[in-house]
Amino acid sequence: MAAANKAVLGPLVGAVDQGTSSTRFLVFNSKTAELLSHHQVELKQEFPKEGWVEQDPKEILNSVYECIEKTCEKLGQLNIDISNIKAIGVSNQRETTVVWDKLTGEPLYNAVVWLDLRTQSTVENLSKRIPGNNNFVKSKTGLPLSTYFSAVKLRWLLDNVRKVQKAVEEERALFGTVDSWLIWCLTGGANGGVHCTDVTNASRTMLFNIHSLEWDKELCDVNWGNGLMEAIRENQFYGSSKKETNNFVSVTVLSCHVYFQCLGDQSAALVGQMCFQDGQAKNTYGTGCFLLCNTGRKCVFSEHGLLTTVAYKLGRDKPVYYALEGSVAIAGAVVRWLRDNLGIIKTSEEIEKLAKEVGTSYGCYFVPAFSGLYAPYWEPSARGIICGLTQFTNRCHIAFAALEAVCFQTREILDAMNRDCGMPLRHLQVDGGMTNNKILMQLQADILYIPVVKPSMPETTALGAAMAAGAAEGVGVWSLDPEDLSAVTVERFEPQINAEESEIRYSTWKKAVMKSMGWVTTQSSESGKNVFIIIATLS
Repeated sequence: MAAANKAVLGPLVGAVDQGTSSTRFLVFNSKTAELLSHHQVELKQEFPKEGWVEQDPKEILNSVYECIEKTCEKLGQLNIDISNIKAIGVSNQRETTVVWDKLTGEPLYNAVVWLDLRTQSTVENLSKRIPGNNNFVKSKTGLPLSTYFSAVKLRWLLDNVRKVQKAVEEERALFGTVDSWLIWCLTGGANGGVHCTDVTNASRTMLFNIHSLEWDKELCDVNWGNGLMEAIRENQFYGSSKKETNNFVSVTVLSCHVYFQCLGDQSAALVGQMCFQDGQAKNTYGTGCFLLCNTGRKCVFSEHGLLTTVAYKLGRDKPVYYALEGSVAIAGAVVRWLRDNLGIIKTSEEIEKLAKEVGTSYGCYFVPAFSGLYAPYWEPSARGIICGLTQFTNRCHIAFAALEAVCFQTREILDAMNRDCGMPLRHLQVDGGMTNNKILMQLQADILYIPVVKPSMPETTALGAAMAAGAAEGVGVWSLDPEDLSAVTVERFEPQINAEESEIRYSTWKKAVMKSMGWVTTQSSESGKNVFIIIATLS
């Protein structure tokens, strides 16, 4: 019996959306931006010690394989020909750091996740050594000295993990953020895999000059004591699949050429929200919370605790665009904590039901500073607190307070953004998994006292990665011309409380934040070493 005819569709584009909590693979129709199919796998996080957060790089990689395989099975069931997939975008958790052996392809240690706090003593040591302290780093990278960024995680690995030290001594060590690890593996690994990154991820390492768009020798020297000798692999950024290699493309997707394009997850969400004009902003609610505002082709340096970062550069010969960013460490992670650590909910979705039962925190305030406080405070000594408790407080009030905490943290970075930009946002575009929670979205509108606008298709991080891949040179199946972009239907949440009540709740939250600070101090000294490690080629 003849095989059924495959559905005829325009060129398709896939997107690997590799986040802290889960991995997804999604496939879009490049002409309509319609999501055709997807699959998601939740990831484990390991907490070996207080403040440490790790993930298994091989589990991350295997989750990508599984998501691709399952999505392609679903496409087959829909009678869609997967050979029409012409490009794959990769979006990733950004600062998470991986070091692996280029000869064997084996990780030399677990991935040190962006939330991890073990490097506080490294940061303190650097702050004593660096000329001009924080301003030296910030002027080049747009970043403050913080445990958040990749360079200090790599420094810790070099100082504390013998397998990493030995591989460095023998010039076998490759370093990368998660995008580099995935693309290297997916393009052949030890058999010719492409070791690369893009400027959005590089700009989060604290080793990258966001003005020259190059690895910065002075930053490398400062971070490594006596000097980092860079070996930049002369590989092209885009890795095409090779049928003869046993990589994922030839095995589970198709046996023809596929092009990869990567963007850090928050840059991908900015593209997916179509924030291509100066002053357009989006807020993504994932494990953390990230508010980015496009500042165009100029770097705007914050005076109110925000980061200056690379927004996107969509092609070798295309201009670079910058953004101001407010980063919150704990957003969706607080829901996972209520589920996994306290057990007051069984599923993440249950928090909305609990919060709806009471409709108030009844004076309970929750500051989830599990990894210190990021923007606008950059205070690593902070730790989580729940205050305002009474005998009346129950799990529903704590659930409500947890959702409010996400909204209050967003209010703090939005206030900082408004002061830096000088033109307050009139509404906030939102995306991410938490935006499915209607209670959260209404709370956010109430606390910001501006409308919150949610697209009908919330997978904007994956969409942005797909758009960038589909529009890449050599692919050209997705137009980024504003006139060609599909109109997006949205849901609006308008403020429903008066401004005075909003301000009272916000000011009480800020009192709680002050009480969360100063819980932890660290004292340590570390010495720099000569190292030789390969860092990625830039697109």
